Amino acid sequence: MSDDRVDFASMLASRLCHDLLSPVGAFANGLELLADEKDPEMRARCIELLEQSARTSANKLKFFRLAFGSAGGFGELVPPEEAKSAIEGIIGDRAITLNWMIGADPLPKPAVKIILNLALLLVDALVRGGRLDVGCEKQADGIEIALHVEAERIFLDADVERILAEGEAASPMTSRTAPAVLVQAVARQSDGTVMLARETPTSLLVGAVLRARG
Repeated sequence: MSDDRVDFASMLASRLCHDLLSPVGAFANGLELLADEKDPEMRARCIELLEQSARTSANKLKFFRLAFGSAGGFGELVPPEEAKSAIEGIIGDRAITLNWMIGADPLPKPAVKIILNLALLLVDALVRGGRLDVGCEKQADGIEIALHVEAERIFLDADVERILAEGEAASPMTSRTAPAVLVQAVARQSDGTVMLARETPTSLLVGAVLRARG
């Protein structure tokens, strides 16, 4: 295995561990509090926090399984509802409105990976909330994917933005930029391209075109 592939796997693993550390840590802390707490109301509150942490952890694992993994359990096509549910899971209780504009037809795994990784980057950028539109359309020669966000402020990491707009070599690979690198890599495997356009200070469009292989 090449050094680049090892680094890439390491960065994705770092990203996964970073995102899971908070809910799993909260779960462990909640168990410690529950063991020592005698007050019924406080015990009920601890159980509520444990349920929330467990739900958050499960949602993140479901998302990463589809976004980073091989999506075992599915064939070459994935029901779009699975992708929608995964994105709703990482949005959680944030003030982000998801506008899902994808039909019921199953999508190829590469398209799902690109949708999920772009959604992950954009959800992270909407730290004060906003709207996320997700669309995908099948064409005769492939698939067009588009994700659009609108918000008062969009905090997309500068290195992530460069990689999406210019390619993998535009910025160093880190745990923050690994999803953007994965988007470029999956698009390249499908003879596709990635695009990014800042329409206004409060509006951003990212997407990809994947070519059908005959």
